[in-house]
Amino acid sequence: MDLTGLILRVTAERPHVLLATVPGGAAVRLAAERLLRARDWPQASTPAEADLLLVAGPDLPELRTALERLWRDMPAPRARVHARTPDEVEAALDSGRALLGSPAVQRESAAPPGEAGGHREGEHGAQERHEGDDQAPGHDRDGGGEGEAGRAGDAHGGPDGEHAPHDAGQDTEAEHGDGRQAPNGQTPDSQDPDGQAPDGQDADGHGDHGDHGGRGDHGDHGDHDGHGDHGDHGNHGGHGGHGGGQTDMPGGLPMAEPGADRDGLTLDRLHLPLGPFLADWPAGLTVRLVLQGDVVQRVDVHEPARPPDDAAVEAFWVQPWLRSASGEPVTVGEAVRRRAAAHLDSLGRLLAVAGWPAEAVRAGRLRDDLLSGAPRAAVAPRLERLTRRVGRSRTLAWLTRGIGVVTAQKAREAGAGGPAARADGDVTARYRQWLADIRHDLPRLEDPAPLDVAVEDSPRGSWSAEAPPSAALIALLPPLLEGAELAAARLVVASLDPDPEELVSRGVVEVARG
Repeated sequence: MDLTGLILRVTAERPHVLLATVPGGAAVRLAAERLLRARDWPQASTPAEADLLLVAGPDLPELRTALERLWRDMPAPRARVHARTPDEVEAALDSGRALLGSPAVQRESAAPPGEAGGHREGEHGAQERHEGDDQAPGHDRDGGGEGEAGRAGDAHGGPDGEHAPHDAGQDTEAEHGDGRQAPNGQTPDSQDPDGQAPDGQDADGHGDHGDHGGRGDHGDHGDHDGHGDHGDHGNHGGHGGHGGGQTDMPGGLPMAEPGADRDGLTLDRLHLPLGPFLADWPAGLTVRLVLQGDVVQRVDVHEPARPPDDAAVEAFWVQPWLRSASGEPVTVGEAVRRRAAAHLDSLGRLLAVAGWPAEAVRAGRLRDDLLSGAPRAAVAPRLERLTRRVGRSRTLAWLTRGIGVVTAQKAREAGAGGPAARADGDVTARYRQWLADIRHDLPRLEDPAPLDVAVEDSPRGSWSAEAPPSAALIALLPPLLEGAELAAARLVVASLDPDPEELVSRGVVEVARG
């Protein structure tokens, strides 16, 4: 009996797919999420539970090292494919399934680099086939590609779970929310914040760290080992003290550094990078934190990776505004439809981080329906149910209140506009502002009037190629995150949801070059 072949065939039948989205890959990510739902293939939230790595978007040389680290953290059997455009997604997934089910490919992938035949990074149409590695599997588990470990809410319930969300990139047990516990101990997989069972959504997988579920049933993919050390910090310049004689622990885990905290006590400091491929995280954004206990002491935000000079990246969510600015006729209906879909995308990511996967899936489906041109009558009742359920959730509001407060004045001083400025408050105020904006845009989905970019804001604020709205949102992150708990940091970033594509899109880069 060919037991190996049987296991490979079972794995390839319904693989767990880890999406790694690079700047410029939003449209590819959306196409992949739609197709994964249609095929009932679960999305993995960490490398440890993934069978298939799908890189979504253009090839950015700056991110190759992080992608290789992500790839090394995936256990065998595994396969890696690359879809650069939405049209390539289906072929890439089919090719990845074929690679997973091939005993020859998997034997070669598991062999030491000196013994593996073939090529290491060959191109096969829309895919990248990796049949060998720089190291033998399991040799250098340096943290899942700089913090690409799972989403915050997957392991600890959600708005009705036992714990507030935390950053699943670090295995901690005392860093949940801002010190609160949910009152009833029910997880949102079995009951929503209003005490009603989710209508037909299978969003299990929010138990312990051995069964991270993501946005679907992710099966039993073992313990999430290799995700507590978060990166080989000895290789990161600018990490204050991470070279220059600091001793590394075996396996590449750097020793913590002592330092004075805000209370004058001397505590160990841990350097933790978040991104660039963290689940439900702005694509390509890297935020490096210095932690003492579960409190963020210092924040360094790195600029998102930029494409080569001869490559063009289009910011997906602001395309109507870019086209209108270039003189192309665009209707108000098209712009508000894209804006409402962007708010639903941001809302879904926030709900996933907060640990409410059933509503995150509903938000994603409504987003896809709007982008596919569904008429108002078809989406209005479902949108109303979503906005009512999320907006009235007392538990979700309780978990997010008082976190990441951005007053209207602070937003104006930073140059931020849009929902973040209008919300004039905390994480709760910002997601409720998204819901209010969606309700406001709903009656205008078929408005044939021409778009005036000076009147209609883009999803994250008034559009300007000289000062993209997301640049101001990213600038807000350091003061908001410093002093916050690690769990709250993920919620703050998700509630602002800056779009790094705005900073690297073709029009913005051309303006920057003069």
